[in-house]
Amino acid sequence: MSLCILITGGCGFVGSSLAIGLKALHPSYHIICFDNLKRRGSELNLPRLAASEIEFVHGDIRNKEDLVFSRQIDIIIDAAAEPSVMAGLHNATDYLINTNFNGTVNSLNLALAHKAKFIFLSTSRVYPIEALEQIKFVEKATRFDIAPAQGIAGLSIEGISEAFSLNGYRSLYGSTKLASELIVQEYNKLLSVPAIIDRCGVITGPNQMGKVDQGVFVLWVARHYWQKKLGYFGFGGTGKQVRDMMHVADLLQLVDQQIHNFDTFDGGIFNAGGGRDKSVSLQELTRICEEVTGNKIEINSVPENRPADIRLYITDNQKIHSISGWQAKKSVKDTVSDIFEWIRANEQTLKPIIG
Repeated sequence: MSLCILITGGCGFVGSSLAIGLKALHPSYHIICFDNLKRRGSELNLPRLAASEIEFVHGDIRNKEDLVFSRQIDIIIDAAAEPSVMAGLHNATDYLINTNFNGTVNSLNLALAHKAKFIFLSTSRVYPIEALEQIKFVEKATRFDIAPAQGIAGLSIEGISEAFSLNGYRSLYGSTKLASELIVQEYNKLLSVPAIIDRCGVITGPNQMGKVDQGVFVLWVARHYWQKKLGYFGFGGTGKQVRDMMHVADLLQLVDQQIHNFDTFDGGIFNAGGGRDKSVSLQELTRICEEVTGNKIEINSVPENRPADIRLYITDNQKIHSISGWQAKKSVKDTVSDIFEWIRANEQTLKPIIG
């Protein structure tokens, strides 16, 4: 069997990583990466895609006229997004909404026309900030942790499950992704577009152009590598806020499994992240970065919270694991080491972008 797979946002970190990974696993597949190259650094993925014999199409998912393909598309992976949680807070919301929602509608219409299967990469940011702030926590020496006794639906010591409340505000970015989830479900149930929704936690790894508002793990490694300052922002300025991280190679294994067992996942919404044992606080991440890079840097403390900041998020992967056996495998230290080696191998190219 030879499939044609279209990946929107295909020159972004996630899109390009999935494209190259899928091509390596299935050399006979025709993979198309569709991207507007707006994000700085995305152009660096063009030679990588070409080396893997992956087709690149320059276009914008905001323009339905760009999404016209003469060949049959079998699978669409929607990885296109304005990913910043700060998007729209200090500038116009148009690009965010047009990309994250209208772009998904255009991609769904393409799936409908080609009778293609659709994988939507959503985000843990669909879960509301107000609800997450209700999590009872304990403060430990290096991190905040989920308290054992809760009483909140969809929350356990393992983290946030798909049953967690969706009521409340979540960030403009999160709201566009949730709106897209809803329209994906409508196309799935009413228009019979086979579709899967993956609510991804923090995805990271080599080839991510990390910034403060998106890609913080790469930013942390990069600042240690080039010995530049960082800051612990919010929640007392101690760096105890916690996220779980998922190496993009682990996401690849999940998406590959979904492509080839689509009926098992069709119509489902799945949390997918590193999980409890791949969670780390900023303070703990600092220690790991020091160990891996050999550098210690100055880190300022800013106690005040910023808009859309959250204290604690860990992905409960029990649903996806129960039906597929999938779980993230790369440890936090392994992931940091992979990022470090990538930066070291591409230092001159990357320094103007993430240095």
